[in-house]
Amino acid sequence: MSLSEKEKVRVLVLGSGGREHSICWKLKQSPILEKLFCLPGNAGIASVAECVSGISVTDVPKVVEWCKEQKIDFVVVGPEDPLTKGVVDALSDAGILAFGPNKEAAELENSKAFMKDILHKYNVPTASYIRTTSPDEAKAYIEKQGVPIVVKASGLCAGKGVILCYTKEEAMQAIDEIMVSKIFKDSGNEVVIEELLEGEEASYFALCDGETAIPVAGAQDHKQVYDGDKGPNTGGMGAYSPAPVLTPEMEQKIMDEVMIPTVKGMKAEGKPFKGVLFAGLMIKNGQIKVLEHNVRFGDPECQTVMMRMKSDLLKTLILAAEGSFSTMPPLEWDPRTAMVVVMAAKGYPGSYAKDTPINNVAAADAMKDVVVFHAGTGMKGDQLVSTGGRVLGVASLGNDVLEAQTLAYKAVDAIDWPQGFCRRDIGHRAIARLAK
Repeated sequence: MSLSEKEKVRVLVLGSGGREHSICWKLKQSPILEKLFCLPGNAGIASVAECVSGISVTDVPKVVEWCKEQKIDFVVVGPEDPLTKGVVDALSDAGILAFGPNKEAAELENSKAFMKDILHKYNVPTASYIRTTSPDEAKAYIEKQGVPIVVKASGLCAGKGVILCYTKEEAMQAIDEIMVSKIFKDSGNEVVIEELLEGEEASYFALCDGETAIPVAGAQDHKQVYDGDKGPNTGGMGAYSPAPVLTPEMEQKIMDEVMIPTVKGMKAEGKPFKGVLFAGLMIKNGQIKVLEHNVRFGDPECQTVMMRMKSDLLKTLILAAEGSFSTMPPLEWDPRTAMVVVMAAKGYPGSYAKDTPINNVAAADAMKDVVVFHAGTGMKGDQLVSTGGRVLGVASLGNDVLEAQTLAYKAVDAIDWPQGFCRRDIGHRAIARLAK
């Protein structure tokens, strides 16, 4: 009997961030859920799932052993690290169904150089580039190409390995920092250097079964830390979905030019991709170029997609993991706009204080059409405290982006956390479009 035919399912979600809280929140609504665990989870996730401590998400043998002990039927992997360590392969070997790509397919995110080569080989539009392990070759390419230019550490850097360089000095310094000083350790042994693309950024998700891809939804993220898209890049300071730049015609173009060719290319390489494929895109004058692929739900975009999804997420992910797209009903969506505003610790993305007290989250969470997703939170006794850089994601639904924004900031302002901050302009591009 396949898992999708079971009446009740025991589920584990791996991860501890806002993305995982939103996934757990949505899974909890499934009528086929028997019991939900999250490893390790956080203070907010504890309200919808049983949190499992004492095991690292990247300790693959221990994760598998725990799943066997708890008779887990299905595992949803949130972050990229366990995927690149082969957690899906190990679970599969133990007879446990998991949602996410295996180790070979996760190389799409684990190596930016590999990803760029796949895009190039299978004619997926992307910026011109080179990949190199030689600082001298890197510098010679920059001399030849000129600026502006982008320098990327090829390996995993928790979203921080991309440096936009507007002067030659910045570009040379980026090479020295990544390849000589090793600020990203071994993730910077190889770099990708590519043209800096202009336009409007957007994100798109598709579910993949190893053979093909079906559309999920699009969103628009805000990477820079300060209002007006200023300051250093972060993991993401807020997002909204749907994004007006992603018209139905544009979504079809993304599927035809990006998602399906990538999945077919991975199959041709003998590394079939199953799970959710995330594309970071640059759109200009109706043309798309791929900035990056991630092999899991993006954070904080995932939170907006979960707010809008009306379908049973658990059933959907099980069918995707089983490769049963033919029996999957079309995904259903709330027509409203979802927004998430990230509240981060002052100092982020640099150094910041931890264990600072946060109050009145329940008051914000109780507002109609608001959910407060926890990212970096814990409990000290009865007190909710911050444990990371990105701490809360205040999500809302509104009839349009302006209504969603108004409600999200009303909820943000209800929370008492003096050591926190947020951007006050999430959604500004879509709101400017509305004004036109």
